[in-house]
Amino acid sequence: MTEFAKRVRIEIIRMLVKRGFGHLGGSMSIVEALSVLYNGEMNIDSKNPSWEERDYFVLSKGHAGPALYSTLALKGYFNKQLLLTLNEPHTKLPSHADRNQTPGVDMTTGSLGQGISAAAGIAKALKIQGKDNRVYCMVGDGELNEGQVYEAIMFANHHQLDNFVLLVDENKLQLDGYTRDICDQGDITRKIAAFGWHTLCVNGHDEAAIKSAFNEARETKNVPTCIVLDTVKAKGVDFLEGDTSNHHVRMDDKQKRLLLDLANKWEGELA
Repeated sequence: MTEFAKRVRIEIIRMLVKRGFGHLGGSMSIVEALSVLYNGEMNIDSKNPSWEERDYFVLSKGHAGPALYSTLALKGYFNKQLLLTLNEPHTKLPSHADRNQTPGVDMTTGSLGQGISAAAGIAKALKIQGKDNRVYCMVGDGELNEGQVYEAIMFANHHQLDNFVLLVDENKLQLDGYTRDICDQGDITRKIAAFGWHTLCVNGHDEAAIKSAFNEARETKNVPTCIVLDTVKAKGVDFLEGDTSNHHVRMDDKQKRLLLDLANKWEGELA
């Protein structure tokens, strides 16, 4: 685990323990991808979130907002203390990502399947304007059950959106259980390749592998790229990894203590 990824995980735990519940599993599984995106891959300016030359990130699996909020705070988009207001009345950090509330959030999401459509539209608009900005979109593997996802995938290939990179968080679990039991998607890499995309699969917790995949995407012309991230839901929290109930965790006092002990241990390792 890199230092930045560890710091993101510490903040996720502290946010959710303060609230007492939340989407821990799917937040923890995308940390390394966010770390790579916001530490060199994307062209961004945290002091000017609306900068027209920025690259865009759309968190289509909007319930993983705590991971994005932690990343944005650590990159200086807003004060880190704001993280402890997650999902409270009048907060700027609602449960699901909201572009009208949070500096640095490029698209409001939460209704699964819709974020990818918005992201494809942004990529197409940038092409029409002749701009070089790139668009990155994260979907969950359970989210692939939504038919609208495949409409966006067809659209992106038809319009040759080589400025569009789709990330699939393949953590193999969704709200109601294993994705293979709910609606098996089979080999996701081959399935999306069948729509004409350039596709590849990497270890979603290996930042070097993720960087290499992004480099390959940049070199790919005339078709969009899909990077399937092989991940573990609740990565880093050993007593919740593999637990089919780790999608939305409502914590008892024992779990809160264990999580805070883990966050404090990681913080001690960074000192």
